[in-house]
Amino acid sequence: MPEQSNDYRVVVFGAGGVGKSSLVLRFVKGTFRESYIPTIEDTYRQVISCNKNICTLQITDTTGSHQFPAMQRLSISKGHAFILVYSVTSKQSLEELKPIWEVIREMKGADLATIPVMLVGNKCDEVENREVAASEGEAEANRWGCNFMETSAKTNHNVKELFQELLNMEKNRNISLDLGGKKSGRQKIPGPNKLKEKCSVM
Repeated sequence: MPEQSNDYRVVVFGAGGVGKSSLVLRFVKGTFRESYIPTIEDTYRQVISCNKNICTLQITDTTGSHQFPAMQRLSISKGHAFILVYSVTSKQSLEELKPIWEVIREMKGADLATIPVMLVGNKCDEVENREVAASEGEAEANRWGCNFMETSAKTNHNVKELFQELLNMEKNRNISLDLGGKKSGRQKIPGPNKLKEKCSVM
C-alpha cells in the first residue's frame, strides 16, 4: 500500500474522450472546454485538510490510450484512491474500464477493500445519446464492489460531490476539502485514535 505522506493521490482512469480531463478541470479550476485534447498524463494539485493538517490532494489525469501500460501501473501503485470514468453515451467505454479494474485488483490485492474506488458515468446531460442506463452502471459497480455516481462536467452536475464522496470513503485519514478558513495558528497533530475517523468534505 502507498506510504502515508502529505500527498493524497487520486488517479482518474477511462477511455479516450469520456471526459476525464473535463471532470478534473471542472473540479480544480471550475472551467469546461468543449474541444477534445487527448491527454498523456497531467497532475493537478489542490490544498486540502488531512488529519487537521494541510496536505495536497494530487489528482492524476491519465491517458485514455492503452499505449502506456508502464505509466498506468505506476499510477496504480502510487494511488490512494481511484475514479474510473466512462461516458453514458458509449457502452464501449464502460467495457474498456474492465481491464484497468483487473490491473487495480491485481496490484492492490487485499488492500483493495480499504481503497476508495468510484465508477463514474459522465456526460449524463446527453440524454438523447445515452447508451448506458444508470441502473447498468450501478449494477457493474456492485459487481466490482465499488461505489457509483453519474456526473456531467459540462453542467457541473455531481462534480464536487464525486470528490466529496470519494474522500468520505477513505477510512485511514480524516480528509476535508475545506480548510475551515484557518490560515494561521498551530496545527494540532491528532493522536493515533483520530486516524480512523471518517473523512468529510464541506
